[in-house]
Amino acid sequence: MERQRRLGDFTVSTMKFHGREGWGTQVAEEDILSDELVRRLIGVGQVDILIGIHTHNHVHTIGPVLEVVRNGLLHYFPRQRVAILNADGGSTDGTPELVQAASISDTKPASGRYALRTLHSVSTCYEGSPSNRTALRTIVAAAELLNAKACAVISPDSTEMTADWIGKLLVPVYRDDNDLVSPVYQRHRFEGTLVTNLIYPLTRAIYGKPLREPRPHEFCFSYRFASRLLADDLWNSEASHVGPEVCITLAALAGNLRLFQTFLGPIGRPEQQSTDLVAALRQTMTPLFWSMDRNFTLWSAIRHSEPMLGSGPEYRLTDAAVQVDTARLRQTFSSGVVDLQPVLQHILAPETLGMLLSVATEDDHSFCFPDELWVKLIYEFARSYHLSTISRDHIIQALAPLFRGRAYMFLTENAIADEAEMESHVERLCLTFERCKPYLLKLWAATEGG
Repeated sequence: MERQRRLGDFTVSTMKFHGREGWGTQVAEEDILSDELVRRLIGVGQVDILIGIHTHNHVHTIGPVLEVVRNGLLHYFPRQRVAILNADGGSTDGTPELVQAASISDTKPASGRYALRTLHSVSTCYEGSPSNRTALRTIVAAAELLNAKACAVISPDSTEMTADWIGKLLVPVYRDDNDLVSPVYQRHRFEGTLVTNLIYPLTRAIYGKPLREPRPHEFCFSYRFASRLLADDLWNSEASHVGPEVCITLAALAGNLRLFQTFLGPIGRPEQQSTDLVAALRQTMTPLFWSMDRNFTLWSAIRHSEPMLGSGPEYRLTDAAVQVDTARLRQTFSSGVVDLQPVLQHILAPETLGMLLSVATEDDHSFCFPDELWVKLIYEFARSYHLSTISRDHIIQALAPLFRGRAYMFLTENAIADEAEMESHVERLCLTFERCKPYLLKLWAATEGG
C-alpha cells in the first residue's frame, strides 16, 4: 500500500503549486526523505535554486565554502527563491550547526550585502554510515520535492572556489534549459591521469560526447533530470554505491538530455594521486562497465563523438608542483603483470596478454605502451566484466597495475610537453578509443553468440 505523509492538512504526494507540480510523488512512495526533513522543506516552500552539500566532519572547510556560495547566490540570483540543503553523514564537529547558521534574509546581511529574499539553509543527518550515494539521493529528492528549477551540488572541500562558480554551474540550467552542467577543471599535468587516460576517452567513445569530467566534484542538474533520476533503478545498483556521481553523469549521457560543460578553474582541493588506486577504479570503472551492460542498444549505434555545448576552455594546466614516483609506477606495473598473469588469462585474449607481457619486460630505455594496446585491453576488460568471467571486483582490481603502466607511459611522454602537446596526446588516445570501437562491438557480439 502506498504510504502518504500527512503534514498538517496536506498529503505530500498530492500537493501542487503553480508551474511544476506534484511535490514529489516518488519521494513519498520511496521514503527517501525523513518525515522531519519533509516538514522542514515544506517550511522552506517552493524554490527556484537549491544548493546541495554533502558533509562529514568538514568544520574546517565548510565555512569558507558557504561564504562563497552565499555571495554567488546574492550576485547571480538576488531575486530568486534559493535554499541550501546539507546532507550530513553524522558529523560530530559542529558542521551541521555552521550550515544552518548560513541562512540570510533582508534583516540579516551576508558580507555587508542584504538578500532580497530569505535564503534558507537546512541541515539533515541521514541514517547509516557516510555515503555519497545516500547524500546525493537525498539532495535529488529534495530538489524534486521543492520544485527547484536548478540544483547545484558543491563539494565541501572546494575552499578555493569563487562566487563565479555559482553562476557558471547554475545559469546554463536555470536560464538556458540544460539538464546537466559538468565542470572542467584546471589541473597540473600529472594530476587526473585516470581521467585523461581512461575515464574520459572511454566515456567519449561509448556515448559520443567529449565530457571531460565524468566523475565531477561539482555539477548542476535540472528539475526534469531530478524527476528522471528518482524514477531510475540505478540507486539499487552496486555501481551507485561506489560511484554515484559517475552514475548520474552516465544517466544523463544515456538519457538524451541537454548537456553542458563549463570551465571552473583550479580544482580547489588536493587530488589524491594513487594512494588508493583500486578504490578509484571501483568508483569509476564499476559504474562505466555497469552502464555499458545497461545501455548496449544505445551505445552500440554510436560511431563517432560529437561536440558538446560549453563555455570556457576544455583543457588547462597549472604550474603547481606535483611529485610523482614514476620509478614506482614502472616497477609495480611490471611486477603486477607477472604476478597477475593467471588472472589476466581469464580476462584478456592470448594475443593481447602476450603483447602486455612483452611491454612489462621491456627495459626503461625502450619502454612503450602503445595507445592501441591500451584501448584493446580496456575493451577486453569490459567484455570480461559483462560476462563475469571471474569475480567482477577482481576484474576491477586486476586493472590497477595495468593502469600504472599506462600512467608511467603518459607521464614520461609528457614530462616536458606544453599544454597544446599534452592535449594532442590526450586527443590521440580518444580517437584511438573511437577507431577501435568496432573491436569492442565484435567482442560484445561474440558474448551474445552473434
